[in-house]
Amino acid sequence: MYQTDRACDICKKKKKLLPVKGNNICAACNSVIQAVKESPELLRNLADLADHHQPGPALLDGYSDPELPDVLDGVRYRTTDRDRNTWYVSVSEIDGNPVEIFASTAFENDRHLQSRISNLTTITRLISLILRHIFMGEKLTLEKTLTQLKRSSRQPNDLPEMLSRILHNYRREKAAGDKVKETIIP
Repeated sequence: MYQTDRACDICKKKKKLLPVKGNNICAACNSVIQAVKESPELLRNLADLADHHQPGPALLDGYSDPELPDVLDGVRYRTTDRDRNTWYVSVSEIDGNPVEIFASTAFENDRHLQSRISNLTTITRLISLILRHIFMGEKLTLEKTLTQLKRSSRQPNDLPEMLSRILHNYRREKAAGDKVKETIIP
């Protein structure tokens, strides 16, 4: 009684799936479930492995972030802010789960909205990064965060650029083993 048209509810890979307590699980994930049933202490070991903030090379062997498909389902919402500006929010989904969010307004060329739009772009890019982590298992890194901040910057010295410079400086100092100090960033 295998299914093959969906992704495993645990690992998100398209494989032959077994129905297990209302979930569709691949054989590999089902083996892990059976092992935990037989030896519940394995769950603690798995949790310890999952909590490592700096996983060793053995944990990363063969790991690659899942890629977004070229075409996604989506839902568009129309809403208004407190200043009565109309905004359009689009949410891209995989299996009904949000993995990207975008927002735009008809007044994007309005000078007063430029800094708000830059901040909005930053927020939506970072939320999309978090959604892909939650629903697709994409690994979150400082480098990915810096990339999203740089891509959302619209003007010199706007908030995304300032945040990017500060975090980039922090990364360099942390990489050198120094403690991060309070510094004035130009």
